[in-house]
Amino acid sequence: MRILHVITSLETGGAEKLMVDLLPRMKELGHNVEICLFDGIRTPFYEQLASTGVKIHSFTDGEEFYNPLYIIRLIRLMRKGWDVVHTHNTSPELFVAIANLFVHTHLVTTEHSTSNRRRNWKWYTAIDRWMFNQYDSVICISDQSLLNHKKQVGESCAKNACVIYNGIDFNKYKNAPPAEDVRALSKKIITNVAGFRAPKDQPTLIRALKHLPEEYHLCLVGDGERREEYESLIRDLSLTDRVHLLGWRSDIPNVLAASDYVVMCSHYEGLSLSSLEGMASGKPFLADDVDGLREVVADCGVLFRHEDDREFADAILRLEKDESYRNQIIEQCQAKTYGFDISIMVDKYLEIYEKIQNS
Repeated sequence: MRILHVITSLETGGAEKLMVDLLPRMKELGHNVEICLFDGIRTPFYEQLASTGVKIHSFTDGEEFYNPLYIIRLIRLMRKGWDVVHTHNTSPELFVAIANLFVHTHLVTTEHSTSNRRRNWKWYTAIDRWMFNQYDSVICISDQSLLNHKKQVGESCAKNACVIYNGIDFNKYKNAPPAEDVRALSKKIITNVAGFRAPKDQPTLIRALKHLPEEYHLCLVGDGERREEYESLIRDLSLTDRVHLLGWRSDIPNVLAASDYVVMCSHYEGLSLSSLEGMASGKPFLADDVDGLREVVADCGVLFRHEDDREFADAILRLEKDESYRNQIIEQCQAKTYGFDISIMVDKYLEIYEKIQNS
């Protein structure tokens, strides 16, 4: 099959990481797979994907995600005989749906979260319903994501929706050697891997350090528009020596291996790849009790109340003091991630493509 994926960029994020893991595996199975980026900034994810031989089409090197001129460029690109065009994120979903009025190819999209800002705009519901009706299949990455999608657009509009869980390369995270620069930072390392964006809640983790002994340091892997806000909070709390902003890293398995605890803290999630990677790493995994994290973590990892920095700190200290409990959490998390192998996800995506082609 000839498959084109369309996404805003390859900056740090779960959907972006999925492209790096998913597309090369489809290519290895003999499919012609390419990707279109609205913002072609050359990030570590970009370089990693390019190194696999997957062809990358870029519209700009800036952060213009909603330029309507992209529709014209999409029409030209989509006329090159794709069997399936698969979109990720809001602007690609909408612009590809519009472009397809002039092309008429099979469309698939993935809803990567349990929520989005559009759902707060009642006037946008009609646009969402029209847009999703242009797609042959809508893939939701968790049960809660599907439920919320149905609430937004209605059962009849969501009849083409299904659930396919995200996947990871389990062994890559289980057996990684530690990153020496991270391990050298302190005796106790807590690591969070997430973009510095509105849905994430790194400030709770930063504040939690005030409740932990000096030997505990926090590593924030990622970057984004909230960086200055985080830097200001770190200075205000006098934590500049204990919070490390590591930026984008291409060696996430090694960073996790060098950590003592891995945490995901968000206001909401889809099915967080970073969480699955953290659970597979052989380190105790913690997350706050919100949609998209609760479903994955509740029966294996440690949940703490949303925005409760004190409870998070207490959870860390309990894990530190109780070795049996800590080992139990590690074993449960690794056992859970066995069911999220990326090969399963690839097979299910390809099944969707073949089904809509043959319909």
